[in-house]
Amino acid sequence: MTSGEFEGWSTLDKRTLAVTALTMAGAAVGAAIPATVAIVGGGGNFWVTLAWVVAGGVVLVGGGVLLDLFNWKAVRYRVTQDRLETAFTLVFRSRKSLQRERIRNVDLTANPLHRLFGVAVVTIGTGSHESGGQGRIKLNPVSRAEAERLRADLLRRAEIAETDEDAPLAELDRSWIRYAPMSFLSPALGLAAGGGLMQVSEWVGLQKGLIDWVIDLFSGIPLVVAILILLAIAMVVGVVGALGLWIEMWWNYRLDREAGGTLRVRRGLFTTRSISIEEARLRGIDLVEPLGNRISGAARVDAIATGMRQSDDQDKTDYHTLLPAAPIATANRIAAEVLREPVSPTEAVRLTGHPRAARGRLLRWWVGSVVVLLAIFAILGFLLTGVLLVIGAALGVVLLPVSVLLALDAYRNLGHGITGRYLVGRHGTVRRSTFALERDGVIGWTVKQSVFQRRKGLLTVVATTAAGSGAYSVYDAGEEQGLLFAEESVPELLTPFLERA
Repeated sequence: MTSGEFEGWSTLDKRTLAVTALTMAGAAVGAAIPATVAIVGGGGNFWVTLAWVVAGGVVLVGGGVLLDLFNWKAVRYRVTQDRLETAFTLVFRSRKSLQRERIRNVDLTANPLHRLFGVAVVTIGTGSHESGGQGRIKLNPVSRAEAERLRADLLRRAEIAETDEDAPLAELDRSWIRYAPMSFLSPALGLAAGGGLMQVSEWVGLQKGLIDWVIDLFSGIPLVVAILILLAIAMVVGVVGALGLWIEMWWNYRLDREAGGTLRVRRGLFTTRSISIEEARLRGIDLVEPLGNRISGAARVDAIATGMRQSDDQDKTDYHTLLPAAPIATANRIAAEVLREPVSPTEAVRLTGHPRAARGRLLRWWVGSVVVLLAIFAILGFLLTGVLLVIGAALGVVLLPVSVLLALDAYRNLGHGITGRYLVGRHGTVRRSTFALERDGVIGWTVKQSVFQRRKGLLTVVATTAAGSGAYSVYDAGEEQGLLFAEESVPELLTPFLERA
């Protein structure tokens, strides 16, 4: 580094050292406890073990802080009139810059330690090529005030201010928490908790004891009843986990429209998040209704926008969700407000149903999937144990009628239509999606037709767009029906490729 080379550049906040020290100390304690128990339980000397564990903890914390100190001294950043630049200067040098006019999102994240020390992580992205770290710069961390200044400055919202501090578009209604357990996440969390308990017991050498204790606990109880009790316990644990996860993610939720033309979502109990979406980049919305939420009359609203970050390598935040699962009337109202429409396109549209041939296709797919599963149980049952035959038969009794119901529901949910400047499509049963996409935002059409669809006169038309997932499909429409829909939605785009009878 030459003298004055980085004059006018800023450094990360020095409080990052304290954050790192506490983070590493927590990790050291978390690893030390089971390690100590395992070693002492295996016959090791307690004081010798403790000395080694403490020494390891000191090395872990000290090493982590030292590396963070090097990183803090090496990283510089500055905002010029045209660019955001960062520089890393230590053993090697690297520079990275983003054109300010290409910056599409500036998101703020602060975990409990960040909040304790008054700092935040700022992630700036262009919305493209972010999966490999390209097109994105992360400042970890800067002071909270500096994070807000960067957000306002980089989004060119120097005048940024909420239109009405007391009137957000939406804010948390605590009654929405009732939708949290209505998800496939609940049983998944319950099973994950059981697996985690077995793993931890193995680490500390108590897995055999735990299994013996469970066997003794259920001794004298029929095996089927014992399995049902364990599943019920896992379900209860999963529901509690789903509630906790929902509270952590959505507590203090608030959706604002800011004066500079930005939608801002703020949420989070322990880790707070602030996600900004430029309205000029909004191309539509997706009304998502997972089966459990749909049964209870709820839906969430996702944004379809260009330049949005879809995922993060470490943070699994849903950057495109504008509203968590809420009553369907609320979801439609928020969809209308963010699109600046009197009525949500997903509510105003009259969807056209698809041919009956699509119903047979869905029935064959759903029932066929169950038959394949049962066949696997049957084969394994004949080869290994008759218990699998019993389990397969029980699954068949339950899953076959369920698959028929799901297929019929999936058929009822198929539809498409046009309303105003939006084209609308709906599909799905386990996860029903109703998207409303600006017709001007469609840059191309893809027509797909499998061998089975061709025999039944069906096809799938896919609207290609630069926003959201990049492609939105209308499944199993009639041949003429689907092509006319694509032509009417975006006149002239598909017309040159059509042959009229």
